[in-house]
Amino acid sequence: MFEPIHGSAFDTTGKGIANPVATFWTASQMLDHLGEADASTRLMRAVEKVCADGVLTPDVGGKATTQEVTDAVCEAIRGDNI
Repeated sequence: MFEPIHGSAFDTTGKGIANPVATFWTASQMLDHLGEADASTRLMRAVEKVCADGVLTPDVGGKATTQEVTDAVCEAIRGDNI
């Protein structure tokens, strides 16, 4: 089982401020476990690039929404910049 463990945060529900990085990290570990090392590496490179570019949720000092971080990670995966 692969699950990001971070507890309940009902006070953030529907506000678009949840940090999706733990979910991406968990997905990367799952891909690696399933023998998809290239996909795992590509996902983690995308997450690292997005974080380095400063696309962060408020809990880690940024101003991006959950959706904006997710969109940036997806774009980094699609792009040649990882």
